[in-house]
Amino acid sequence: MQNRNKMFDDLSQLMTNAMGVAQGARDEAQTAMKSMMDRWLADRDFVTREEFDAVRAMAQKAREENEALSARIAALEAKKTK
Repeated sequence: MQNRNKMFDDLSQLMTNAMGVAQGARDEAQTAMKSMMDRWLADRDFVTREEFDAVRAMAQKAREENEALSARIAALEAKKTK
């Protein structure tokens, strides 16, 4: 009976250790994949979401200013022709 409990304890310990090794391998593989993807993206000169949003906001502001200036020019030209 004691021998059987020892065997189950050993088997349980072996499975626990195997799960720890598998978890470590998974974490290492995940880190390596993330690093590889980061390098690949950096080599492709992709912009980050923050950079894209900043440029989009600048373009929107420039469009609005352009529309306001166009309206102002039109009003000045209308005054000039009267």
